Amino acid sequence: MIQITPQMRLLVAVEPVDFRRGIDGLARLCRDWNCDPFSGCLVLFRNKRATAIKLLCFDGQGFWLCQKRLSSGRFRWWPEAAAALTALDALQLQSLLWNGPLGAAAAPPWRSVTPAG
Repeated sequence: MIQITPQMRLLVAVEPVDFRRGIDGLARLCRDWNCDPFSGCLVLFRNKRATAIKLLCFDGQGFWLCQKRLSSGRFRWWPEAAAALTALDALQLQSLLWNGPLGAAAAPPWRSVTPAG
């Protein structure tokens, strides 16, 4: 299972990639973009038609390659940036994976616990 931690770098490839690529091809793309695929970062890719995404992650023992293909429609939001890779936060990643609008996911309000007494 892939565990996403607060310390993990979440990156998204801005431009679509050829989905015939597997783990080795996507890891090579990461290296071409000066991102070490063995660093434990999670990299998200999408296809040209915006109907599928792939997620590449190294967990210390091996690579995970996960794919999600929509049964209908397209992914509504995808980041735009000048660089090939751009950073995401966990809420943006959640919105992307669930194909929701970017502003729909919101962090729960911070609550401090006061001791009873």
